[in-house]
Amino acid sequence: MEALSTTELFHRDLTEQPVLFEERLKARKVILNRSSKLNSLTFVMISQMIKKLQNYEDDHTVNLVILKGNGKAFCSGGDIFSIVCFMLTGHWSFGAIGYKKLLTLIHLIATYKKPSVCLLDGVVMGGGAGISMLSSFRVVTENTVFAMPEASIGLFPDVGASHFLSKLPGCFASEYLGLTGARLDGATMLACGLATHFVFSKKMLSSVDSSDASEILSVINKFAHKSNKKEEELHKRLKSINTCFLRLTVEDILHSLEKELLDNLAEKWIADAVNSIKFASPTSLKIFLRSIREGRGQTIEQCLAREYTIFSNIVRRKITNDFYEGSRAIFFDKDKKPKWDPPKLELVRAETVDLLFKALEDDDDWNCLQLPARTFNLLDHARSKL
Repeated sequence: MEALSTTELFHRDLTEQPVLFEERLKARKVILNRSSKLNSLTFVMISQMIKKLQNYEDDHTVNLVILKGNGKAFCSGGDIFSIVCFMLTGHWSFGAIGYKKLLTLIHLIATYKKPSVCLLDGVVMGGGAGISMLSSFRVVTENTVFAMPEASIGLFPDVGASHFLSKLPGCFASEYLGLTGARLDGATMLACGLATHFVFSKKMLSSVDSSDASEILSVINKFAHKSNKKEEELHKRLKSINTCFLRLTVEDILHSLEKELLDNLAEKWIADAVNSIKFASPTSLKIFLRSIREGRGQTIEQCLAREYTIFSNIVRRKITNDFYEGSRAIFFDKDKKPKWDPPKLELVRAETVDLLFKALEDDDDWNCLQLPARTFNLLDHARSKL
């Protein structure tokens, strides 16, 4: 497949009006509008969102920001196809620049001074999770599908995942979600703490304009539902998850899952977990396990800075080529047969993983992530109201 030029890709972004901004009373809506691409994020979209959100935060007439997506997805993640094209036709730092912009947006949302409500009706993956999971309120529906499948393309669950996944209750659910890329529906997201509310899509919120978290909560609660059945299913599954995913290494986790499968052949989710781990990049799996466990004791700023360093090392290709190989297999040739290097977990050297976490001090095109100082975090206040 012939790659589009940088000029063609940039021009295409400009002509699509990929983000819409609406004003209603004291609320502002930010609407992702690339429905044909499942609202995957581009540099232009991220830049527009940062500018508008900063303006809304400084505008005393704005009480609330609502984020949603048009079509069948909230957001499927970053536009990997375009990102890889940019780097293949230019320089690895093009990808790092766009990624830094995305992490800046995520940090802005995580520390936003006004309530933010994410209406997650449809697909929520990768970067879509990054811009939503740290908002004040995360409203899911019967159409919501959440996943962090980055290891299957040679990346790792990032965009703040080492922070928002590592803080989930239920011990080792974060390792399970990141290592397997498991898909969750809206009710399960609510049960495990990824979502704050479940609302049927026909009753999705349309008019909330308070700036007070408790008042917003009371309006959302008028439409919210809870699934006791999903909670029971999750708690049953967590017993096996905590047994398997507490292991120190990915190899031990996989071995424990395979043993668990022998004792529970009827449990499809265990078989799916085993198959997903065996399909994913061994290097990516080891990156994620270390990243998520470091994230448990770190701030959002520390997590994003570490993820930026790892991403930059990955796209530079001097340590691993798995991201480009995964992109070839999934997005370009579409043979779905990536040839990982190394191909097995036990062949991934600890020294290689260490290098991926190390700053690129030998490269003039790299700078560590510098996020603006922002001390206010509405998220903790909002959560205290739940």
